[in-house]
Amino acid sequence: MITTYHRPQTLDEALALLAQPNTFPLGGGTLLSHPQTDSVSVVDLQNLGLDSLRVKGNDLEIGATCTLQALLESKDCPAALKIAIKLEAPINIRNSATVAGTLVSSDGRSPFATALLAMDAKVTVVSGQLSVVSVGEYFLAKPKGLITQIAIPLNVKFAFEFTSKTPADKPIVAAALAQWNSGRTRLALGGYGKSPMLAMDGTEAEGLDAAARNAYHEANDDWASAEYRMDVAAVLAKRCLESFNA
Repeated sequence: MITTYHRPQTLDEALALLAQPNTFPLGGGTLLSHPQTDSVSVVDLQNLGLDSLRVKGNDLEIGATCTLQALLESKDCPAALKIAIKLEAPINIRNSATVAGTLVSSDGRSPFATALLAMDAKVTVVSGQLSVVSVGEYFLAKPKGLITQIAIPLNVKFAFEFTSKTPADKPIVAAALAQWNSGRTRLALGGYGKSPMLAMDGTEAEGLDAAARNAYHEANDDWASAEYRMDVAAVLAKRCLESFNA
């Protein structure tokens, strides 16, 4: 239950408030609006100007409180990333859910998080100091602080393929593939576990099928068997690569 509401005007003020116990940032409110028994204080971020979207160099810099729908509607958002965003949540949720909130609350079934991992997105986190970490590092360490920005590269080829039980479900298997002009190839797989898995980060795409299979060799759950995921992941990864030459 939300018992105290703060609406700071500066980032420093917000950080000071968030340093207090049982105090959480409020972006779109899609998580904190859920019923809960504990008393919490919230810090509304809407006056901090963190909802920007801008191209800087080869990157698309996405403010932490930019909504999923605003990113989806941006002309600068890669087409394959738009597919992942549509799968992440229905439009009524996308209109309020923020990119940072979605990333923080994501698990292995998140199409959005899987896409960011493949693109080696960079996450800016501010606490006592500013730090920039890869989204993969963020999943591993979950550094304390407030996310202010997520940056994705625009100078890459990017593809996203998936399979799910119904169109309304999140994927059972998702493959996100990014490839740079140098040949560097990153394959991320979603649909299982606590966070998406990085199956490949190499100088070329050789061995993509094997990497997809190996990543899912223990991916059993109520949704699908590991054998099924291994076979489907290899097919989806191949489709992603073939789309670059279509």
